[in-house]
Amino acid sequence: MKAKATLKQIAKELDVSVSTVSKALNDSPEISEQTKIRIKEYAKLKNYKPNVIGLNLKNRKTKTIGVIIPNILNSFFAKVFSGIEKVADENGYNVIMCISNESLDKEAHTLEMLSNGTIDGFVLSISEEAQKLQDYSHFNSIINDGTPIVMFDRTTDEVECDKVIVDDFDSGYNATQRLIDLGCKNIALISTVDNLSVGKLRADGYLKALEDNNVAVNDNIILRTDSEIDLIDKINDLYSNNLVDGVFALEENDSVAALKVGVKKGYKIPKDLQIIGFADGILASRRLSPSMTTVSQHGIEIGEVAVKLLIDRLESKEEHKPYETVVIKTQLKERESTK
Repeated sequence: MKAKATLKQIAKELDVSVSTVSKALNDSPEISEQTKIRIKEYAKLKNYKPNVIGLNLKNRKTKTIGVIIPNILNSFFAKVFSGIEKVADENGYNVIMCISNESLDKEAHTLEMLSNGTIDGFVLSISEEAQKLQDYSHFNSIINDGTPIVMFDRTTDEVECDKVIVDDFDSGYNATQRLIDLGCKNIALISTVDNLSVGKLRADGYLKALEDNNVAVNDNIILRTDSEIDLIDKINDLYSNNLVDGVFALEENDSVAALKVGVKKGYKIPKDLQIIGFADGILASRRLSPSMTTVSQHGIEIGEVAVKLLIDRLESKEEHKPYETVVIKTQLKERESTK
């Protein structure tokens, strides 16, 4: 079956603007008859089917934003959503939140379902399955049809859109450097987010810090997986079979597991074992004993910045507004798990 062309593709092939293509297909008096015929014939040749709801999306605002997050149980995403909702409300926008549950199919279905005129644009973080398979066609399809997307945290260079990210590489580097400065000689890496762009960047930062400090990489104390199954057992084996005096954990559950197993095995924290984890919730700071030193991602700020980018694009009169990537700096919050 021949693929359906988009307005953007037709505009690119004929070297005209998307607006010109849209107006020509709608018989606008602003467009010459010769240009209309040329565009209509080409659109027919390319199997273009107009999206009746989407043709005049710019003029038919719903004042509603779609938010797709991968996991509602993750405190970081909950904080991001809080920031999104606050700024959206202040600007008169409603928010519809959906959860992909890390599924590519659910993510794609949600995008298709809501982009039929229900919402004006999306703020989202890519599902684990999409990053694992490196399949981002559903995002490009939605953007090509005229619905803007702002990605946060988990992003990809394969999709051109506005993005809000944290300095994951620098955060990984700085956390590892802090453990080295505190006297750690054998720093383990624990990651269950090895499929994700953020996990890879944090791990790269860890490796670079070791290199810059002339610390040999010990593969026996690097635990990188894409699953939390048997995580406690894997960490227990890591501690039992290796000399470890520091841990850099790349996700909140990794951080909690690293500390709990360490306490259970009799490590005095932070005297014998120092831990820094990526975490944004109250679990690490208030409910663990000892409390966890963490890299704070400023989830609320990320949500606020992401939705501002989307609203600015929706309300801009620029036809080709340049895409922006905003980097939010993380902060190391030192607590009882480090000296």
